[in-house]
Amino acid sequence: MKPLFVALALALATTSAVAAEVENHGPHPFNIRDLVMMDRVGDPQLSPDGRYALYTLRTTDYAANKGITSIYLLDLSRGGEPVKLVDKASTPRWAPDGSAFYYVAAKDGVAQLWRRALGTATKPVDPQSAQAVQVTHAPIDVDGYKLSPDGKKAVLTFGVFTDCADLACTKERLDGRAADKASGTVYDKLFVRHWDTWSDGRRAQLFVTDVDNPAEQPVLLTRGIDGDVPSKPFGDDGEFSFSPDGKTVYFDVRIAGKSEPWSTNFDVYSVPVDGSAAPRNLTAANLAWDAFPVPSPDGKTLYYLAMKVPVSEADRFGIMALDLATGQKREVAPNWDRSAGGLQISYDGKTLFATADDNGQHPLFAIDVASGKVSTLVTDGDVGAYSVGKSKLLVQRDDLKRPADLYTADLQGKGLKQVTHYNAQRLKNVQMGEPEFFTFKGWNSETVQGYVVKPANYKSGKKYPVAFIIHGGPQGAMSNGWSYRWNPQTYAGQGFAVVTVNFHGSTGYGQAFTDSISGDWGGKPLEDLKAGWKAALSKYSFLDGDRACALGASYGGYMIYWIAGVWNEPWKCLVDHDGVFDARAMYYDTEELWFEERENGGTQYEHPENYEKFNPVNHVKDWRVPMLVIHSGKDFRIPDTQGLGAFTALQRRGIPSQLLHFPDENHWVLKPQNSVQWHETVNAWLKQWTAKEASSSN
Repeated sequence: MKPLFVALALALATTSAVAAEVENHGPHPFNIRDLVMMDRVGDPQLSPDGRYALYTLRTTDYAANKGITSIYLLDLSRGGEPVKLVDKASTPRWAPDGSAFYYVAAKDGVAQLWRRALGTATKPVDPQSAQAVQVTHAPIDVDGYKLSPDGKKAVLTFGVFTDCADLACTKERLDGRAADKASGTVYDKLFVRHWDTWSDGRRAQLFVTDVDNPAEQPVLLTRGIDGDVPSKPFGDDGEFSFSPDGKTVYFDVRIAGKSEPWSTNFDVYSVPVDGSAAPRNLTAANLAWDAFPVPSPDGKTLYYLAMKVPVSEADRFGIMALDLATGQKREVAPNWDRSAGGLQISYDGKTLFATADDNGQHPLFAIDVASGKVSTLVTDGDVGAYSVGKSKLLVQRDDLKRPADLYTADLQGKGLKQVTHYNAQRLKNVQMGEPEFFTFKGWNSETVQGYVVKPANYKSGKKYPVAFIIHGGPQGAMSNGWSYRWNPQTYAGQGFAVVTVNFHGSTGYGQAFTDSISGDWGGKPLEDLKAGWKAALSKYSFLDGDRACALGASYGGYMIYWIAGVWNEPWKCLVDHDGVFDARAMYYDTEELWFEERENGGTQYEHPENYEKFNPVNHVKDWRVPMLVIHSGKDFRIPDTQGLGAFTALQRRGIPSQLLHFPDENHWVLKPQNSVQWHETVNAWLKQWTAKEASSSN
């Protein structure tokens, strides 16, 4: 029998053709085709004994215009090459004893839960030849799952009609709708649509099943819960968990009713795993966001994240500890002025782990449960995901020059070691720009951070055109991380220098800094952008301030429309992606009203002056700079009527302009060929207006 998990040459055969193609492509500046073809590592899962790593790898099928996600295994003790275990699958999770792993993959077009044995050290099983066992036989998709601590049960998530008695009812109703020739839908409450999907009346709900002897009908745990578990559109299995004894399930949910679009009142609930009692609200007293429950190993304490400000999605997430016997709550690290995410706990229950934005980085932190002391474990980049073992960490990490790979370290973050090397050949042959962070005095003389990226072909003494990128959110940041949407290296590879500023409102600089943008979208941030641009020109002589274009998406797109009317002097061209053009119309067109009401101090009909204070549409008469407008038909966060309105304004004003519209994309451009078209259109626009002859004629 083959040694357990030995990498086979066959596992690499599928990548050999791509590797050869990349190898034959000689040294060149980084470009969009390099970006879309890169392998994307994700969802790292450390085996219970710490010896193996399960993870997903997304590769690009460019001809099919989609990504394909597969599951890989890496022996951390022996090294060697990773082994592909399952093609076209996701969500790998270890059985508690490490003898098998579970995953989600489709059968006959329906996503199901599967198990594949891996054996033990004394009784190994070849992972590639092990038979896959179908755990669920549901008529509808399994959307997510989590295993109980003893591995005997699994909590499953399904999208169901809550008035249905079983899963088959949901399937029958969906089939009936598909066959119905009348296409209309009657709604009596919001959300009518959310992110990129129209509501069909289903809710994400939790069910429990026996993994060895699955019942014909899994037991519904969230009966009577009018809300989605996990939340939409980006919720995952971090929003529900088992108690250590397997008798209780914890989850978070926002009760919907008719107030869902203007509420952020998530609460944490508990429910018996057999569904014998109704879910019980554990955090009803807090009207703000409570979520992401993590029980202590001894089952006595429930940790979770909580905001303090209702109707806010950007308040600081503090780490809370709930004594399950007494109901008393305390904040674990009240003086840590960062917003925690990705909460996990050590095997001994003494340490919590979390990630957070922090001064242009996104590190992994350790928080001592008893004292609240916070220590930085893995920094200098972006920790996107991680897995905690008994003696080590498995970390997904990237930065401005490197896409994500996996690393190991001890529980103190020491001995950081890279264990996967995806995209090595691509990185070997591409030339990238060097990033450098800088600080300056912004609004109210407060310190603000930004960074520049040199062109990939940088030569000392030469000046280069500039792409001035404005981040979205607005409570976000341009940090030391790799991106597949707004990656500075794609501009550096085209011969542009990049400048970006983390203006007031950005995350990672304290909650007061983040909060300062609310009600002041066109105020402090604009002052920071002006001061940052001036500081960058003063500090970096290679920036050609006479050949610069500003670009932004979402809030960054709002700012492009705003500066088009109030600060257009420095720019030869502008690029706006999915931006807010008319703040008044935006309130009535968008779906998540809590965001609009928080940022503008209430509803538009009660406080119209707040929506008009920094409304770009009121300054169209002062527009003069050529602009490329990009918007997508499935963007329900900032609907495409905003972009269409801006393009109409540009055309009516006689300003050189283009509109790029994607009918099949949402707030992001995700399909590989659309991403290439996006970048090529943007690059052509930048080059057209920053060419020396264009610059001299304007």
